[in-house]
Amino acid sequence: MQPLVQQVVGNYRYPPSDGSDGKMRYSIRHGHSRGVTMHSEDSSGRGEKFGDGRLSPGMTPERSGPRFTSAIPIAILTLVALALRFWRLGDWSLDSDEVFMLRDSLDPQLSNPRPLLYFLNHYVVGPLVPLDEFGLRLLPAIFGVLAIPVLYLVARRLVGTRAALFGALLLTVNPLHIYYSQFGRYWSLVPLLSAVYPYAFYIAIRDRSRAALAIGLVTAVLASLAHPCSAILFGGMAVWFLITIVTRDWLAHMWAQRGVRWGALVSVILLGAIAVRFIPILERWLYHDTPLESGVFLFHTPSAPGMKQISYLLSFVESTTVPLFLAAVVGIYLMWQTRDRSLALLLACLFTFQLAFLGLVQLFAPISTFYLVPAVPALFIGAGVFLDRLTEMELKQRSSWLFSASVVAMMAAAGAPTVISQYLDGRRWDFRGVARWLSGPIAPQDIVFSDQPRVLAHYLPGANIQRLVADTLRFQQAARTLRESEPEGTLWIVAPAPSHAFRTNPDMGQLNRWRYGRCQLRQSVGVGRVDFRQQYLQIFSCPPVVAPAERSGSRAGSAVAGDRDQDPTS
Repeated sequence: MQPLVQQVVGNYRYPPSDGSDGKMRYSIRHGHSRGVTMHSEDSSGRGEKFGDGRLSPGMTPERSGPRFTSAIPIAILTLVALALRFWRLGDWSLDSDEVFMLRDSLDPQLSNPRPLLYFLNHYVVGPLVPLDEFGLRLLPAIFGVLAIPVLYLVARRLVGTRAALFGALLLTVNPLHIYYSQFGRYWSLVPLLSAVYPYAFYIAIRDRSRAALAIGLVTAVLASLAHPCSAILFGGMAVWFLITIVTRDWLAHMWAQRGVRWGALVSVILLGAIAVRFIPILERWLYHDTPLESGVFLFHTPSAPGMKQISYLLSFVESTTVPLFLAAVVGIYLMWQTRDRSLALLLACLFTFQLAFLGLVQLFAPISTFYLVPAVPALFIGAGVFLDRLTEMELKQRSSWLFSASVVAMMAAAGAPTVISQYLDGRRWDFRGVARWLSGPIAPQDIVFSDQPRVLAHYLPGANIQRLVADTLRFQQAARTLRESEPEGTLWIVAPAPSHAFRTNPDMGQLNRWRYGRCQLRQSVGVGRVDFRQQYLQIFSCPPVVAPAERSGSRAGSAVAGDRDQDPTS
């Protein structure tokens, strides 16, 4: 195993093996125009110069060579990201939470737990373009494009230019990030800000940089205002801080400084403010009503503890693509072995703490994989390191690039079917198409039961649209109402067609038997995809049941009563 690792890691220096704790203090002395000369000083005061510009544990990456050598590739990647994230941006129907984005953007409130994008839409986008399908997705697409150069600039300070370029390349073509960028919510803003603030704090500690500290504070506040799940990264940073830096002697030394005591007081105040804002949000998260009473979407029956968390992780891994996730894990491992244990530990803590915290919450409430988004930048940084190490393997000099290029192509190919499918249906259900079809046969007295009823109501104003739940009693009551008051009325059902195991599928129990036995499938609305996901909506019509005519005599009356007892709508 050791020869293979040594072949992959090349001539990077290993962490200290002299029994020291590996906690080092660093200074950077700027050299000539070719870059910087780096020095490290361990806890014993011994310094070592790294004149070759390579990374040593905890050191700032080299910045040698002309600036245009990295500026051109990142500019090309940014243009590619621009095309991928803006192509067909406003072509698809609003879906799921986008209708809530529209509502909250029209009347933003500071009391909202995630107000940032609502205010930006209201005051920046609204005066320029209508808040329609394109307008709601404009800022998410812009944030998705900006994530490419931002990830590169941050990763360049952490792991070097080439690894940063690889990470930016993988982010550019990643199907999950493209989807986030074309979805009218905050899920492209969250990873953009989360790609900055944890690593800015890390650089501030490593380089004693006040500028990095200020950037970290500002982006941390913005990330928390974008979505509360961004604040979970503070837990991962705290774990990393306790493992890497905090010792008894260090605490005594730091507490003796007056500025540190004031900083601790400010930190306590900030933590208190965070607690005041986010603990009520967490309480509503955990102790919400059941999906049957308050949910907007159809939920599947929760799995047993343990299996639920495994399924949650597998769903996320599938969305990011398996090759990317495996490359990230290997890249972080290589960093731990050879390059920077402190940074490798930080990346591992950020992702695992986010996953563990959400897995714990998942015991009490359903959790979307979207809430893992703040930890996504750590995966792209780790995958970039993995590809960077492949380029330094001791293969033939002229063909060494071919190996890493082939691996990049295979990683991109894993998500290519989903990327292609993204431009077929936007990875969403076409409720606008359903509304167009229903606008013909639907009558004013009809009742429509639909998944995501607010979205359908947006495209079908004036119709009697109710939420679809796995409760046949509601259908029986609606059918009885139609029979008694509107004999010619029709009951309609709009539901997603069953699909793959990694998506929340309708688990409607007896409702399936009710609609398949008493209703007719009138139309399927959707577009076929290249990958295994399918986003079809099925429209069922349930004709009214006419009660038998009244007959004279007690015998006839009893017969009619018997018929009504067997009437499935009674």
